[in-house]
Amino acid sequence: MRALRISLVLLVVLGGLFVLVDRVAVWFAEDEAAGRIKSSEGLASTPDVSIGGFPFLTQVASGELDDVKVGIKNYEASTGGTGSSAGTIRIDDLNAEMHGVAFSGDYSSATAGSATGSASISYAELLKAAKPEPLDVGFGIKTQVMGLSDGGNGKVKVAVEVTVPGSKASKTLSVLSSVSVSGDTVKVHADSLPKLGVQLAEGRIRSITDFEQKIEQLPGGIKLDKVEAAHDGVEVAVKGSDVRLVG
Repeated sequence: MRALRISLVLLVVLGGLFVLVDRVAVWFAEDEAAGRIKSSEGLASTPDVSIGGFPFLTQVASGELDDVKVGIKNYEASTGGTGSSAGTIRIDDLNAEMHGVAFSGDYSSATAGSATGSASISYAELLKAAKPEPLDVGFGIKTQVMGLSDGGNGKVKVAVEVTVPGSKASKTLSVLSSVSVSGDTVKVHADSLPKLGVQLAEGRIRSITDFEQKIEQLPGGIKLDKVEAAHDGVEVAVKGSDVRLVG
């Protein structure tokens, strides 16, 4: 009985040591992965990296990790264009969960079989694509998009200021718009057009109410999937396959 008790104690101690070593190895691996992702993506700050699954060391031995979560704050995504027309849009929070992450023996490269996640873009950032400068839509009527906000039920509310010739003051109209994803582009399309008091071609009015924003070169090659209006901005679902984390 004494020998059995000693064996059980040894098993518990060794098991505890294995768990401790395994968790320490995870911590070092997460720290190393975060540094490599920061360098390869040219990030301003170090991302959060969390490696799931237990035990970690057996995953390392197999050369593939079950799950890796990556969180990036204030990511500057490309809006397309070249030279002076090139621009960026800030994504406040970009989070992705990678599955089946295979890595090389020297850890210089890592690729996920699949990935899903989300990206949060504020209304202030999206407003940059909405032609916020005044626009003459005809008959001397000046219009200007003044702001974007949550319209409820997944809609974006577009505030349009309208100035009619001869009027002493401008007025602000609210337009509920649907938001969608087409390829690498987020599109905002008015469900119904505002009444401006004169007969104008639909295209003229939509030139101010409707707009779109390209979002390119997301980390690892992940792509836009779908989008929905939220309280402080739009929430974009992202996904990808053969997503490159490092290398």
